[in-house]
Amino acid sequence: MALNVAAESKDHADHYWEHGYAILRGLFNKAEMAEIQQETKRIYAEGLKHHASYRDHNVYYEILPEAFAGKRYVLQAHWMSWISPLFEKLRRDPRYLMALEPLLGNNIKQPAQQIHWKPPGANLTGYRFHQDLRFRERNGAYRELMTAWLNTGLAIDPATRENGCLRVIKGSHKKGYLGLSDDGALMKGATQDAELQKAGLDLNDIVDVELEPGDLAIWGLLTVHGSDANRSARDRAFAISGYVQAHNSDRGEWAFRDGQPVPLGPVPEICKYEKLREKPGPFYEDSKWYAA
Repeated sequence: MALNVAAESKDHADHYWEHGYAILRGLFNKAEMAEIQQETKRIYAEGLKHHASYRDHNVYYEILPEAFAGKRYVLQAHWMSWISPLFEKLRRDPRYLMALEPLLGNNIKQPAQQIHWKPPGANLTGYRFHQDLRFRERNGAYRELMTAWLNTGLAIDPATRENGCLRVIKGSHKKGYLGLSDDGALMKGATQDAELQKAGLDLNDIVDVELEPGDLAIWGLLTVHGSDANRSARDRAFAISGYVQAHNSDRGEWAFRDGQPVPLGPVPEICKYEKLREKPGPFYEDSKWYAA
């Protein structure tokens, strides 16, 4: 079954292997995105009810509190599928399988699901250039990560250079792990050009991944990427889902088995942080990374 996307997106698998990222335009239509936008606002409002960052099994809200910003902001929500039937269906929508199958096959688990917001005024909404391999635990739970794991980003709002769209460095996935930004929090400060050049990266290879609602970006664990803070007057919501070949992962919720969508079961499979297996929550975190 062919992807119903713009012509330039049809070779997305080849583009991904060559450049470390790909874009599929118009994967979801305007009516669908309007519903997703409304549900995203509802999830944000739920997050605002928490005074600090909150965990309950896989569900997580990262909160920037009034004490730091003068106003409470939600920066991230993880595994909103456990509180949102719409996002639970979206994570296993057949269009995701059509995008992923040429790269991962048709037996796919999902270890990660997030919404990232960039609310105007929050300030700490940029991400230094990095590679997502830094976040994967080295305990053997995942295998062949460079080819078995992909991240997808669905534009909920328009993603522009001004409001902090994803930025990737094309071809960087071929250089191995570079250790960029390993010296501190990703959302504090900015990556200096000299750090990228020292790692053998060409500044001319930086691509601004500007997207319209319904467009989908794909990148890998070794693809160097980041984003600037939101300099506009409007938010930028971006839904990120990580998918992995099932036979190369002992973690993650099933998304597709033999090409068929798999709904969430009755009990969450802890997908991240071994410590959550001992203390799954609910609890509030006392980290004040934003003030360090």
